[in-house]
Amino acid sequence: MKLISWNVNGLRAVMKKGFMDFFEKADADVFCLQEIKLQEGQIEMNLPGYFKYWNYAHKKGYSGTAIFTKKEPLAVHYGLGIDEHDTEGRVITLEFENSFVVTVYTPNSQHGLLRLDYRLQWEDAILDYVKTLDRLKPVILCGDLNVAHEEIDLKNPKANMKNSGFTPDERGKMSAFLASGFIDTFRYFYPEKTDNYSWWSYRSECRARNIGWRIDYFIASESLQPKLIDAKIHSEIFGSDHCPVELNIAF
Repeated sequence: MKLISWNVNGLRAVMKKGFMDFFEKADADVFCLQEIKLQEGQIEMNLPGYFKYWNYAHKKGYSGTAIFTKKEPLAVHYGLGIDEHDTEGRVITLEFENSFVVTVYTPNSQHGLLRLDYRLQWEDAILDYVKTLDRLKPVILCGDLNVAHEEIDLKNPKANMKNSGFTPDERGKMSAFLASGFIDTFRYFYPEKTDNYSWWSYRSECRARNIGWRIDYFIASESLQPKLIDAKIHSEIFGSDHCPVELNIAF
């Protein structure tokens, strides 16, 4: 089973930059999107063989997630079931026979950490939610988690210690998440691999210089470890300030 996750930073925009070429070439069983930045009816996508699920933010042109899947899920759930967290379209959960697949677009704590307190509340809520699912069957969580977990996960760690996405609080929440029985699948396969990033600022030619951050993940329940085959970062794919990430698992 091949799963792809991509923060497209505007689906309508990336459709004009080769999205369908990658989508068709990837031929993923499950294809997850974050930051679609659209409302219902604003795009027509002809995806033969795929079931399509959308979670739109109340605010126009902001946030939002989608999942396209070849296999019809047993059930679909939108959000976390908590009103304060469910207005921005940040979570979709599909239940399959052997697992849950959850796509997540984690709130950014913003410049000046103006939204850090909310971000930390979100982190507690998503962990509780995923742990509840994991008691029923294994979970594959993917998406833009807006945190570089360790110093190896960004180009300039020392300069970013107090910046959004690399604060001790945010990194600590990721550590706590993984310690609760989950695997960062890319680091499972490549524990010491450097210079592998999934997001680059548009400023100062950061992508051309590979000054990036690894903030897009596939996280899997520890019980799935024997089934993990490989994880990839498709840094060769352009169209967004993020690139797609991939997980292959033996389902």
